[in-house]
Amino acid sequence: MLKVGLTGGIGAGKSEVSRLLVECGAVLIDADRIAREVVAPGTAGLAAVVDAFGKHVLAEDGSLDRPKLGSIVFADAEKLAVLNSIVHPLVGARSRELEEAAAEDSVVVHDVPLLAENGLARLYDLVIVVDAAPETQLDRLVRLRGMTEEDARARMAAQATREKRLEIADIVIDNDVPLEALERRVRDVWADLVRRARG
Repeated sequence: MLKVGLTGGIGAGKSEVSRLLVECGAVLIDADRIAREVVAPGTAGLAAVVDAFGKHVLAEDGSLDRPKLGSIVFADAEKLAVLNSIVHPLVGARSRELEEAAAEDSVVVHDVPLLAENGLARLYDLVIVVDAAPETQLDRLVRLRGMTEEDARARMAAQATREKRLEIADIVIDNDVPLEALERRVRDVWADLVRRARG
């Protein structure tokens, strides 16, 4: 099994690369999706979040009101640390379960947005960084995701620098290119990953 960490700055196109890798045959473990699953209604994770932050972080339907919780934790580093201490171990445990369920010769791609920020590179056999110029990221966030330029810049500034991400990269996928070129690059990277998995 080859364990791959996949990361990239917001708007760099990491989701597109992970989709292409899955098409090639990768087993994808998406940290963001798992983070939502572990605090779904009826889970111990949601109960722990409510214990820590109060019932006012719940929506009317009993699910987590993510914007409300976000407004609390992103304004207070200590509260963010409390939330992370609840969610991160649950995400880690679920990720390990999914990894263990994969076939021995699999290429398992862990899609981890904050891989560089949280110093997680050592957990993987290699790290792929999806890279795009900051102006490309900004354009995508404003044009495709409907963010204001101010919000987009704030989100980008809250993440690791481009340089810090590139420092941990074993493979860089440049996503300042047309989709056809990106697809070719991902296929080439996939062939390399399969060789490594079998080696």
